[in-house]
Amino acid sequence: MPGLTDLGEREVLALAIASEEEDSRIYQTFADDLGAEFPGSAALFAGMAAEERGHRDALAAAYRARFGEHLPPIRREDVSGFPRRHSLWWAGLDLAGMRREAEAMEARNAAFYDRAASLSRDLGIRDLYLGLAAAERDHGRRAGDLAALHLTEAATASEAQAQSRLFVLRYVQPGLAGLIDGSVSTLAPLFAAAFATHNNGQTFLVGLAASVGAGISMGFTEALSDDGSITGRGSPAMRGLVCGAMTALGGLGHTLPYLVPDSWPNAFWIATVLAALVVAVELLVISTIRTRYMETPFWRATLQVVLGGALVLLAGVAIGSA
Repeated sequence: MPGLTDLGEREVLALAIASEEEDSRIYQTFADDLGAEFPGSAALFAGMAAEERGHRDALAAAYRARFGEHLPPIRREDVSGFPRRHSLWWAGLDLAGMRREAEAMEARNAAFYDRAASLSRDLGIRDLYLGLAAAERDHGRRAGDLAALHLTEAATASEAQAQSRLFVLRYVQPGLAGLIDGSVSTLAPLFAAAFATHNNGQTFLVGLAASVGAGISMGFTEALSDDGSITGRGSPAMRGLVCGAMTALGGLGHTLPYLVPDSWPNAFWIATVLAALVVAVELLVISTIRTRYMETPFWRATLQVVLGGALVLLAGVAIGSA
């Protein structure tokens, strides 16, 4: 695969044109994706896309003047060491990720133009490359100007609220649903096994199976319940992963105390008391999260989860003691 130094003036210029065209389409895609919920940032990226199209037009004019209309079919992937886009790199980028990617793109482009200028023997094209390198470096300042124009205080506050809402929809809600299910639903089989066998080892295996099984089940349920295209809840795979992991974590929390060896004196009661304490901590954490992100009064959230958890725990104890 040839490097940049192996290319002729014509190929380097064609590569620069293709790069600016791709960057303009990326920024316009960002603008389109953000338009509904982040209009200020959407306008910022639309402005950056317009600037990149201007760079492309200047390069295309220089190319036509020197080489005519036909552009050689050269791509980033054909050149060793040329800045590349990761496959499907744009999938799942949030607003902050888009801005970080834009900064990285401009830095890489500036380095490319510096190198292209050092290789060019055409003074006019060299000056064009140097000007574009300076423009790319200055893009941060101009992006700041665009931000000042489009990202007003009200728009910034609105975007912050939208970002927080998306975070709750995509991560907090599935994670909280999983934590509640894992912390509550696994209590019955765990404590039923504990009081039926009075054997810590067997109880641990039951709790482990219940936690892992519930995690897998909840993960698939969350992922298959909503593809996110209408609700804006994001990637179903990510939501499923978050929900499944938190479900398993919620169940494993009060399962781990049953690793206490049965050879210890009062091993069963030590493990059971520790498990009950862990359950209390889990329910407190759930109440805190609901208060923080769901705006549920703490006393109400605590009463709801403690009542549900207590009923499930007592059901498990009753069944295991029968």
